[in-house]
Amino acid sequence: MPSETAGQLPRQRHVLCMKWGTKYGPDYVNRLYAMVRRHLTGDFSFVCLTDDAKGIRSEVKCFPIPPLDLELAPGQPDRAWKKLTTFEADLHGLRGTALFVDLDVVVVGSLDAFFEQPGEFLIIHDYERPWRRRRITGNSSVYRFELGAHPDVLAHFRQNMDAVQAEYRNEQAYLSDYMHRQGKLAYWPEAWCPSFKYHGIPTWPTNYWREPFVPEGARIMVFHGECNPPDALAGRRNRRFRFIRPARWITSFWKA
Repeated sequence: MPSETAGQLPRQRHVLCMKWGTKYGPDYVNRLYAMVRRHLTGDFSFVCLTDDAKGIRSEVKCFPIPPLDLELAPGQPDRAWKKLTTFEADLHGLRGTALFVDLDVVVVGSLDAFFEQPGEFLIIHDYERPWRRRRITGNSSVYRFELGAHPDVLAHFRQNMDAVQAEYRNEQAYLSDYMHRQGKLAYWPEAWCPSFKYHGIPTWPTNYWREPFVPEGARIMVFHGECNPPDALAGRRNRRFRFIRPARWITSFWKA
């Protein structure tokens, strides 16, 4: 990001998260705030967009999730389209730079560089699979943007909901492609946001005697797919025949 000119006030920094439904309770928000506070120097505001603010600690500013007017059919999976509301032209009057972070992550290193890395829109480059070449798609567990700078992302979705959902599997695929076509898409350095599933679990058969680990250079461990932090801490995965030992290091970071 450009440095501030002499005499100019530094830009406001905001860390955003979002909580809806019952999958994640207020403890996830409270732990995330605590992790960010320990790993981000200087002033910032911590904002939670939520449909239920009960139990969330007082240091967190809670606002309603802007309406998306998207109705899911019975049995239709929630593809996190609500995240696109972070791109409102006026998000509850907030101004400055926003770093969006999912609730089910573990912060393991300094976050300062996430506000310093050059780029208009930054996101995790979604993880390469052995059976699939890497695509432009980003993983929206961690992304950064200027508040109010990209209202067209949301406006286009609202005007073309059916077509967008037919073309893109989820919000991060749409968001990445939209920003890419505008020449605004950039990725975090690869080491910063590793996947617990792909990068933190020892390869078979060493996973039976080696504990999961934090890869070198990691700042935010991303949990997706098979387990969240409590599962990993207990040594659980939600797929059969996928053994892991308890990731005891999580207790050092994932605490309020």
